[in-house]
Amino acid sequence: MASNQYIVSARKYRPATFQTVVGQKALTATLKNAIAGGKLAQAYLFCGPRGVGKTSCARIFAKTINCMNPTPDGEACGVCESCKAIERGNSFNLVELDAASNNSVDDIRNITDQVNIPAQVGRYRVFIIDEVHMLSNAAFNAFLKTLEEPPKNVVFILATTERHKVIPTILSRCQVYDFRRITINDIIDHLQYVAESEGVRSEREALGVIAQKADGAMRDALSIFDQVVASTQGNVTYQGTIDSLNVLDQDYYFRLVDIFKRGDVAEALITFKEITDKGFDAQFFVNGLADHIRNLMVCADQRTLSLLETSEEWAKKYLEQATQFPVEWYYSAIKILNDTDFNYKLSGNKRLLVELALIRLSRLLFGPQPVPQQQQHQKEPQPQPTHTTPQAPFVTPDGSKPQPAPAITTEAPPRRKPVTRPQSFRLSSGTKDSSVMATNEPRNVAFTPETFLSVWEEYMNTHSEQRILVAAMRSSVPKKVSETHYSVMVDHPAQKQAFETALKELLDFFKSRLSNDFITLSVMVSEKDPGEKGLNSKEFLKLIVDENPELAKFLKAVDAELE
Repeated sequence: MASNQYIVSARKYRPATFQTVVGQKALTATLKNAIAGGKLAQAYLFCGPRGVGKTSCARIFAKTINCMNPTPDGEACGVCESCKAIERGNSFNLVELDAASNNSVDDIRNITDQVNIPAQVGRYRVFIIDEVHMLSNAAFNAFLKTLEEPPKNVVFILATTERHKVIPTILSRCQVYDFRRITINDIIDHLQYVAESEGVRSEREALGVIAQKADGAMRDALSIFDQVVASTQGNVTYQGTIDSLNVLDQDYYFRLVDIFKRGDVAEALITFKEITDKGFDAQFFVNGLADHIRNLMVCADQRTLSLLETSEEWAKKYLEQATQFPVEWYYSAIKILNDTDFNYKLSGNKRLLVELALIRLSRLLFGPQPVPQQQQHQKEPQPQPTHTTPQAPFVTPDGSKPQPAPAITTEAPPRRKPVTRPQSFRLSSGTKDSSVMATNEPRNVAFTPETFLSVWEEYMNTHSEQRILVAAMRSSVPKKVSETHYSVMVDHPAQKQAFETALKELLDFFKSRLSNDFITLSVMVSEKDPGEKGLNSKEFLKLIVDENPELAKFLKAVDAELE
């Protein structure tokens, strides 16, 4: 009965030799050469993401250096007494410690007390400390001396997912090996081998979805594979896999990009509704679409093809669709989606925010429709006549006969000349060259913090009549929060009110000077130090009067006192 006990794939197919380690060929070759040459270090540090084989390689290393009959290619035989004991987990020569739950000084002392005991079957005692970055500072310090000068028959192997948390004095005593994330295709190949070994029918496209979700971790991929096999009853299809894992079908993203190419706004909105009706979060969709367009962008240039992380099957589809757009389209599309993701949590109408992004993406290749020649003549601006408007008579306070008011001559303001913006980009089709019309997109010219500060200085120099605001601007330096959002810290509420009163005029000035309609500015009052004495009401009013001579004249005229 015990022989039929179910074992999860992550344990059952855990590598037992260097040859079976997936995705780390260069690293395992180096370890094998070190063993073959008898050049063993006293301590090793295995670094890398979760599930890439750090602990497995540590156990294989321990088994290989203690093997009594190694194979000609430098692998452990797997049949000698030492190999069998390590595989069963009861070898006296292998000691493992999980530092995540055993991170105290006493736990390390239990290890250091054992280093002087000689190996029993085999030549070396190997101590594996997993998640070593979780050790306390005191435990690290207690470990230093032993790590630097262990007995000749002792090898330490430390493993961690966060190398930067390991103190430098530990790093300097170890040979450091960096494990890399396992590629999508390597994971797919191994999952295919596991499926064949287990008699499970599988589609390579479905295994690609599992590999993508595992994010470079083989252990995660095997765990997800077991979940999908249980859900699909041993028939791992693409549709069954995305249903089981609640993954949005990649075809939706390909469909949407084709819709953007046609400029079909209605179809884009209907597709988005179809996605949300399936229960997918709108922000999840935005990020997925941004990732899809990013993949298309790296496929558009041969030099960046290596940045594409997907299966071979999906790579062909990306390459086919990537050729249909100019590269500038990708830059603009990713910017739109990134801004949507950034503003998502702040938006009061999240659905509308995403729909507006889809509308902009659908119209990105298309400007306003050309006006027919006849309509152009009809829309030519007509000269505005100058006319005279009589003003209503007024009544004098003493009741005398009203005098007719003089006529006021008003001239209609001149009609503003339409602004012609540069064309976004030019597309060419197979039969004729078609220029993309100038768009009505908001201005979004990039600018630097230095340019922003120069416009800040310009506003102060040209608006000296706004004394309180200019004084606040001179004493506060705007700080960049995002590409188009800046914040400013003022000393007291009066300055904040001055900013808020003139905010529209201030922003219009910046948008005009910098040609960017997305500029925003937030104003906050700084918190005073607990030991700093604040202004009382009289001092505060005096400050306002000092900064506003007109107010001072008024108060003097009415004999007002500052109380």
